[in-house]
Amino acid sequence: AAIEVDPVCGIATVEPGALNVDVKTAAAAHGLWYPQDPASFRMSSIGGNVATNAGGLCCVKYGVTVDYVLGLEVVLADGTLVKLGGRTFKDVAGLPLVKLFVGSEGTLGVVTRVHLRLVPMPPPASTMVATFPTLRSAGDAVVAIMGRMRPSMLEMMNQVIINAVEDHQAMGLDRDAAVLLLGQSDSPGDVRSQEVALMTELCLAAGAKEAFATDDPQEGEQFVEVRRTAGSAIAARGSLLPEDIAVPIDRLPELLENIARIAVEHKVEIPLAAHAGDGNAHPAVIYDASDPVMCANAYAAFDALLRAAIACGGTITGEHGVGRMKRHMLPEQLGPDVLALNLRIKAAFDPAGTLNPGVMF
Repeated sequence: AAIEVDPVCGIATVEPGALNVDVKTAAAAHGLWYPQDPASFRMSSIGGNVATNAGGLCCVKYGVTVDYVLGLEVVLADGTLVKLGGRTFKDVAGLPLVKLFVGSEGTLGVVTRVHLRLVPMPPPASTMVATFPTLRSAGDAVVAIMGRMRPSMLEMMNQVIINAVEDHQAMGLDRDAAVLLLGQSDSPGDVRSQEVALMTELCLAAGAKEAFATDDPQEGEQFVEVRRTAGSAIAARGSLLPEDIAVPIDRLPELLENIARIAVEHKVEIPLAAHAGDGNAHPAVIYDASDPVMCANAYAAFDALLRAAIACGGTITGEHGVGRMKRHMLPEQLGPDVLALNLRIKAAFDPAGTLNPGVMF
């Protein structure tokens, strides 16, 4: 898929099949950076990122996909090609249709070209790693950190994932820890070291078993890779129902404890990775698809997780989208008035329902 970088304007114009990693590589050749980095950035496409308004590991500081989409070319249900936005950084002519299409999961039109904003490459990050004896203490640490600073990354893995990663590829992680928290700062100059030192201090104050900081980019990247391998590590443990729920930061400790409670109540294993700084949790229900009882337990746990997010004032999806798996919960999330508004917009763009039928609605 074509990728064209304009280094003067700081824009990449790409076809939707371009991989996220290839856009990053093309931008880096000009000293620029495309910040969006889902854990799957090596295999996820820009079209997919746009369809779900994907976030990733750095969105706690740098925002999500929609924050970098300046313009789209879209084929509508009747075959009309429309150009929305463009290559200017500021454009408020007409309704904000670019933002409407980003995250619409292919239900309003087919994206054929994307204009992306690029930014200067940040300095190498400093890294903080902490382990916690309880979910609550780790959640409290996240709340404390986000109340004092804006890290460039703040990721979390629970004990199930820590052990899955160790089984997948031994990396010397603490198998007894309830949570591993990974934080980074890419602030300029000495501020990087000061910020990771503050993160370390706040983690210890919240009850961390251990916390340390490093300014070595290579050592930090090793821990980032631990987080990125979480998905492949748990995939080997059975069938998965992946989740993507998000809550306000102050409710994160409560959500973490509710996730653990749901695992016990429904007799399922729930590995949990999270973009903790965003309050965006990715629990996944592991089950044996050949066992009817386990299947029933797994799907009950899946819905319980969605309701736990709603109960915390959150959302059933932060970045993966509604798709087909969560559409039955959309009315509970949105309420009747907002759902009706969604359906009116869908009908205006796609009256015959030909675009991605069955997705979202």
